[in-house]
Amino acid sequence: MVVSRRGAPSRAPRRVSESVPPARVLVGDCITEIAKLPAESVDLVFADPPYNLQLQGDLKRPDDSRVDAVTDDWDKFANFSAYDEFTKSWLSACRRVLKPAGTIWVIGSYHNIFRVGALMQDLGFWILNDVIWRKSNPMPNFRGRRFTNAHETLIWASREPSAKGYTFNYEVLKAGNEDIQVRSDWTIALCTGEERLKGSDGKKLHPTQKPEALLARVILSSSRVDDLVLDPFCGTGTTGAMAKHLGRRFVGIERDPVYAKAAEKRIAAMKPLEAPTLVPFVTAREAPRVPFNALIERGLITPGANLVDGKKRHRALVRADGAVSLGDKVGSIHRIGALAQGLDACNGWTFWHVETPKGLTLIDELRAQVRAEMASV
Repeated sequence: MVVSRRGAPSRAPRRVSESVPPARVLVGDCITEIAKLPAESVDLVFADPPYNLQLQGDLKRPDDSRVDAVTDDWDKFANFSAYDEFTKSWLSACRRVLKPAGTIWVIGSYHNIFRVGALMQDLGFWILNDVIWRKSNPMPNFRGRRFTNAHETLIWASREPSAKGYTFNYEVLKAGNEDIQVRSDWTIALCTGEERLKGSDGKKLHPTQKPEALLARVILSSSRVDDLVLDPFCGTGTTGAMAKHLGRRFVGIERDPVYAKAAEKRIAAMKPLEAPTLVPFVTAREAPRVPFNALIERGLITPGANLVDGKKRHRALVRADGAVSLGDKVGSIHRIGALAQGLDACNGWTFWHVETPKGLTLIDELRAQVRAEMASV
């Protein structure tokens, strides 16, 4: 499989269905409801399926008080075979609605993630990464018989091995990480405080509510503005709230009407970020090509003007044809920039300046103006 590490270009066209509401929560069985969605209509799936914890008896603290663990009916299966059949069914349903370049994230614990990963491979998904969510504030191991369970695993996969052009916002992630590649281990705190939804009894409404920071990173890393995000196990709506906040469209499915109602309320209350904060990150490679001659054609630089370096040690003459000359040597801004410094190569855009009443202006800033004009057309 050959793909760009940057994923699909941010300016690539997307198929957006105008008939789909910006965000909606469907109440019902996920397999049944996914079957109603059009094939190849979803850009990103985030799935937080039942973990099949197989807890036997109550989990208690050393003081004999009961731990509020996951004991709900939705997490109970007769045996591993029943769980595997359920997993294959919902994964197959998700694969049908994923676009060819779409991807899926599945989160789980040691109880289920290895079974899920094997089944994903059996069904034709291609695993791109496994990501470790390291919890900075994990629940202690009260019985003291095992290591403290301080992480969960996320599997990120494309729809098929031959997938090309899937979205991976490499530069965005790197820029936000102080120009260091983002690793596959993420340290994020458990959902606590005001973010944790409470029921009328004051207790947590959902036992496995995921932190918004985790979903924000998933969505920002592997989708783009206006993409359609599907969560087949919507719960209390963390995925939907973050999708709306980040300018994505959303479909969530939840069979528990109490959770679904809480999700709808939460998503409705979430405010989308302002458009300027969501403008696609365009890399230098993806940016429209602007030749130096375009600056002359637009009157930003006039023939006969001088280009100088930042310290005014070198001076080149701008010609009407877009070339520049240094003495009897004529060539591109890059070739003449290299010649002036006695180097083999030079980025003329970041070397040459023009003199203006306000001082020196880098010609790359003028190129940025032209690109902005092109983007607004």
